[in-house]
Amino acid sequence: MRARSDLSRVTHAPERAIRDAVDRETQAWDDRDVEALLDLFHPDMVWAWPPTAYDHDPETWRLELGRYDRDRWGENWRTLFATHELVHNRRDTRRVAVDERGTGGFAVVDIDTLWRDEETGERFHWEGRTTKLYAEVDGEWLMTAQWGALQFDADGTPITEPGRE
Repeated sequence: MRARSDLSRVTHAPERAIRDAVDRETQAWDDRDVEALLDLFHPDMVWAWPPTAYDHDPETWRLELGRYDRDRWGENWRTLFATHELVHNRRDTRRVAVDERGTGGFAVVDIDTLWRDEETGERFHWEGRTTKLYAEVDGEWLMTAQWGALQFDADGTPITEPGRE
């Protein structure tokens, strides 16, 4: 495990620190940089995924990766990067909110990340709105949880089946 980047240490407003964390994650995906991705997460991080971007009911979601494990998560992404081309990775941070003490917050991010299997050509698409939760721990802003991308219309109403966009 390498030392965390100085970029995760913040001396400015919590909102800006969370926005910067989202931007570092985006850059890590763009660069296919496993170590930079792994440096973003709190040791208790969990990542819940709905079966599809239309399944807004958390009762149907699953924890594909379980609790953060640097080695296991790193191997997962090394495999993804070795077998898939990143076609595009578009992200728009729509909102950042922080608690009044400035120790926890979240970012609402619209993502459109498209991967293509280099062998089969099959597409693997992360598209929709997600929320990334962060905590300030010993001067670092680390992601503690995120859920997979969900579809919403332009007014923010959940889309619950394909073709209703």
